[in-house]
Amino acid sequence: QVQLVESGGGLVQAGGSLRLSCAASGRTVSDYAVGWFRQAPGKEQECVAIITGSSSPPYYEDSVKGRFTISRDDARNTVYLQMNSLKPEDTAVYYCAASTTYYTIPTYRREDVYPYWGRGTQVTVSS
Repeated sequence: QVQLVESGGGLVQAGGSLRLSCAASGRTVSDYAVGWFRQAPGKEQECVAIITGSSSPPYYEDSVKGRFTISRDDARNTVYLQMNSLKPEDTAVYYCAASTTYYTIPTYRREDVYPYWGRGTQVTVSS
């Protein structure tokens, strides 16, 4: 069993930065893949970044490439999402999710492969 708790959301002006944290308990974070998803009002949930337990490079959705960075701190059992140059269109509830099953990156983009989810943290970017 894995428990995930997100934090770090808030209100920021366009161009600003936030760092989201996904604190895990129950298993070592390096044992599984973690994805950050977001859902904006009236829109479908989308995967914005993935970090796996292997040496594979992280995945980023096109709209966040070059602005978001996903990282993992094994000592703190936490995965981070550093978000820079934020835009109003980044406004959403951000969720982290974990999977202990091995998949390829294209499969990890699907929300149904993640059995463990946090409750989300709101990110609001004002223009």
